[in-house]
Amino acid sequence: MLRIFILAALIWWGGRFAHLPRSIRVAMLVLLFAAVLAIQLTLPDGHPLRESTGGSAAPWLMLGGFALVAGFYARIVAALKTRAQPQEAEMNQPASTFSESELDRYARHIVLRELGGPGQKKLKKAKVLVIGAGGLGAPALQYLAAAGVGTIGVIDDDAVDNANLQRQVIHRDEDIGKPKVFSAQAAMQAQNPYAEVRPYNRRLTEDVAAELFAEYDLILDGTDNFETRYLANRTAVALGKPLISGALSQWEGQLSVFHPAQDGPCYQCIFPEAPAAGLAPSCSEAGVVGPLPGVVGSMMAVEAVKQITGAGAVLRGEMLIYDGLYGETRKIRLSRRADCPACSGKAES
Repeated sequence: MLRIFILAALIWWGGRFAHLPRSIRVAMLVLLFAAVLAIQLTLPDGHPLRESTGGSAAPWLMLGGFALVAGFYARIVAALKTRAQPQEAEMNQPASTFSESELDRYARHIVLRELGGPGQKKLKKAKVLVIGAGGLGAPALQYLAAAGVGTIGVIDDDAVDNANLQRQVIHRDEDIGKPKVFSAQAAMQAQNPYAEVRPYNRRLTEDVAAELFAEYDLILDGTDNFETRYLANRTAVALGKPLISGALSQWEGQLSVFHPAQDGPCYQCIFPEAPAAGLAPSCSEAGVVGPLPGVVGSMMAVEAVKQITGAGAVLRGEMLIYDGLYGETRKIRLSRRADCPACSGKAES
């Protein structure tokens, strides 16, 4: 039997060295096995050839059975991996088409009358920039990726801290110390490998804002400081980009869509100046209930989906206010200011 195993090894590894296809090497091993089995079943007991190949058919039949079971198991595992992991060809599908896996993934969108296939194609072609990967950015990023937005940028210069994990659910305990943009990128791509995620591990500043915003169709502002909010607003107004802005405080959240290019107000129309120090404490100072960022950040993602696809009516010219403590929501009307330095056209150049 040892000689047969040596011959089989020569066929397999020698064939591999000679660059023979796997299918041919497998066929040669099957022929070798069939020849040995024929010798054991046709030649009489004690025949030299039969004795040199084991002397009995039983061990060869057992070996063949094990080989069949192993091969069947390997095929099942390969099929499951193929089903679970999109193939490279599927990952590189043009933005106007969907792979079979994507059609299945987005089926609940496609059956929606307001979205359908055309709406899902718009999402796949869309490029959305999210400022901040914290409380508001975390759920917004997760749902934008899950919804099938094709390109998602995220800019943040912060690292994951233990105190973030009470509400910033895109990050995990093992991410503590890692830049938030890379932690968020890993989570988003694990959730949806079809989404392209572009992380920018830096603070949004005047010198990069315009060039960065120009690459995207829509901006989501989930920051927690007024300096960045006003910068994002000025840049979005100058480039004619819609800006979805959210804010949090303790039990209450608010959001709106600012888009002066479509006759809506801008952020600075509503908040002409940053409040005095101490009047608008941060989450670390005033506290915030953990699920609240998830509620408001998810609403921001809904507004983004509507803005991209044209479904329904976005919160342009309106602000939605959610009171988590008493379970109440209300909307207030917003108007443009004729003297707004950001969008009235009278700002100094």
